[in-house]
Amino acid sequence: MTTSSLFKAIQQKKSFLCVGLDTDMDKLPHHLLESENPMFEFNKAIVDATAPYVVAYKPNVAFYESLGSEGWEILELTASYIKSKYPDIFLIADAKRGDIGNTSRMYARAFFKTMNFDAITVAPYMGEDSIRPFLEYEGKTVIVLAVTSNKGADNFQMLREEESHKMIFEKVIETCAQWGSPENLMFVAGATKAEYLRNVRRLVPEHFLLIPGVGAQGGSLEDVISHGLNNRCGLLVNSSRDILYADATPRFALTAAEKSAELQQRMQEALIQKGIA
Repeated sequence: MTTSSLFKAIQQKKSFLCVGLDTDMDKLPHHLLESENPMFEFNKAIVDATAPYVVAYKPNVAFYESLGSEGWEILELTASYIKSKYPDIFLIADAKRGDIGNTSRMYARAFFKTMNFDAITVAPYMGEDSIRPFLEYEGKTVIVLAVTSNKGADNFQMLREEESHKMIFEKVIETCAQWGSPENLMFVAGATKAEYLRNVRRLVPEHFLLIPGVGAQGGSLEDVISHGLNNRCGLLVNSSRDILYADATPRFALTAAEKSAELQQRMQEALIQKGIA
């Protein structure tokens, strides 16, 4: 699924909502713990309830890796379920991979070929040869960490180069943008760093941005829209905890749908104002 297909889904659903499937066994509704596969049953219920309002799902791989081989099986089941039942929904592996070329090649094979994800998040610290293997897959998208929403982002990302006075994240975006195109390359720009979104959009006016940090982390959807929206929408705004764990009762999926619908309505208004929907 390409970003062109993603844009069509955005226009059809009038939404640019991504739900992060950061599924934590310790936070599941208690009644699900009696089922044979509680984590997968939770994911399936969340997906079925929120799919009308969502254009992307983003399982965070760490929540599955933490369970060992069982977790990997759940991740594969979840990815397979989404791809078979909702093929028009963009599926992101939030894996933050990035290693020497030969290792990245194996990561790319695992997530793009074996599990058929549409996109993967990658860390650019090791440079072009660590990212290039992911870009070799046609119809797949590489999402590069640029401005992240965590507090520690200031340790490196906001430092300035001595000669150019550009911040490191700006250099990352400028450099990585040369390796791909708006069709196969996105950038992560955290909502809690919304004041930098204007800079990000100036550097990559046509690329999609994956925006974490709206909701529980304190990011503002309105700020993100103001600074990041482009003529192709160009945004995937992720929400995880606010949707997944809004309700711990048997109606958890219905509550997740209601939360998703609320966000979708706000996004629809922005898209209509922009003339996109």
